[in-house]
Amino acid sequence: MLRILIDRDDADPPFLQVRSQIEAAVGSGRLPVGARLPAVRNLAERLGLAPGTVARAYRELEACGLVDTRGRHGTFVSDPKGDRARHQRQLAELARSYAQTAVRFGIRPAVAVDLVDQALRDSEARNSRSPG
Repeated sequence: MLRILIDRDDADPPFLQVRSQIEAAVGSGRLPVGARLPAVRNLAERLGLAPGTVARAYRELEACGLVDTRGRHGTFVSDPKGDRARHQRQLAELARSYAQTAVRFGIRPAVAVDLVDQALRDSEARNSRSPG
C-alpha cells in the first residue's frame, strides 16, 4: 500500500506533497514500473483531501511522464525509458501551454526561453546532487 502523509503545517500545498511523495516512492523503487496507484477518490478520502487535489497531483505526474492514466483501468507507474514519442508529445503540449501563457502575460520570447533554460539547469543541478 502506498503510504502518503499530508502535513497541514507544511508550506507546500497538499497536491505538491502528494506528487513529491509519489515521485520519491517511484525514485526509490517502492513503486516499481507498472505499479497501480490508488484511485483518485480512494486516495483523496484516505488523506482527507478533495478529489481534485489528488487529481491535480496525478495530472502533474502524468505530464512529466512518471505515470500513465489508462481511463477506467487506473493510473500506473510508467517506464521512464519507454515510449519516447509519448514523452515528446507530452512535452510539446506543455511547451504550447507555456508559450500561450507567456504571450498572455506579455513576456518576450527570449525571456520565456531564458526562463525555461534556467529551470532546466536548476533541475539538472538538483538531480546531480540527489543520492542515486
